Amino acid sequence: MTAGDGTARAGLVVVSHSVRLAEGVVEVAAQMAPDVRLRPAGGTDDDRVGTSFDKVESAVTGLLDEPGISGVVVLTDLGSATMTAESVLEFLDDDARERVVLADGPLVEGAVAGAVAAQSGAAPAAVAAAVAEAARSF
Repeated sequence: MTAGDGTARAGLVVVSHSVRLAEGVVEVAAQMAPDVRLRPAGGTDDDRVGTSFDKVESAVTGLLDEPGISGVVVLTDLGSATMTAESVLEFLDDDARERVVLADGPLVEGAVAGAVAAQSGAAPAAVAAAVAEAARSF
């Protein structure tokens, strides 16, 4: 999707230990930013509680490959989800890695704030800043 002025939008990946939590956060954020591409990456490969390198990698690279995506902002719920996301970033090629930002902020409030920023056409770094600001605003 491109913003009204024709610029590309940032996409968001929500990484959670729970499939349902990741999907729920995406559902809430999508209500506030219907034109933003959001992808859940929750649970293990067999949908138990935990994280999956493959799910995160698929969500991130899938968004990067979509037309009209300026970059990807990744949000995580807990420490090991962050470690999984960091591992995925390490395996990306340099060009892809430059288009991905790991945000530091609250999962639900940050996803909503980030999605709203992305809806307005904000660059990935500005979307990540909106995620971080959500910790102080909500």
